[in-house]
Amino acid sequence: MRLEYFDMIDTVVAFSPAENRIETRSTVPAAPASPVFEGHFPGRPLVPGVLLTETMAQASGYLLLALNRLEQMPFLMTIDKARFRTFVEPDAVLDVAAELVIEGSGYAATRARIAIAGKAVCDAELRFRLMPFPADMRALMERRMAAIGLVPEPA
Repeated sequence: MRLEYFDMIDTVVAFSPAENRIETRSTVPAAPASPVFEGHFPGRPLVPGVLLTETMAQASGYLLLALNRLEQMPFLMTIDKARFRTFVEPDAVLDVAAELVIEGSGYAATRARIAIAGKAVCDAELRFRLMPFPADMRALMERRMAAIGLVPEPA
């Protein structure tokens, strides 16, 4: 995980198109390796909730990209029912899961959650607008998906 560059997902653990589901893993960097921890909070570094939300959104986004084979780009629109249950400290290994709840008419909704060693950290329902894939972003996203081990199934 590179917090300062918003590269939140390190690797894909499992991708199941049949179940519309993805499982990913991220390791929070050590403090003070990331400048994010400089102000959040001095003397007690914690991952900001907004970055945990971004991590769930990225797992969901990769799920949607793989399911639609990079035909449509998901853009986060709403976050509903977000719940944060505990703090996340540096060096934590995050298990992030997302599942597609509904897709249609240019929109998709997912449920995502983060756990550490099986203990719930946070969860949310996320909605995305699906837009035509920007041609200039395809190669970038293909490289990023390959780097985390996510290869969409052939059509």
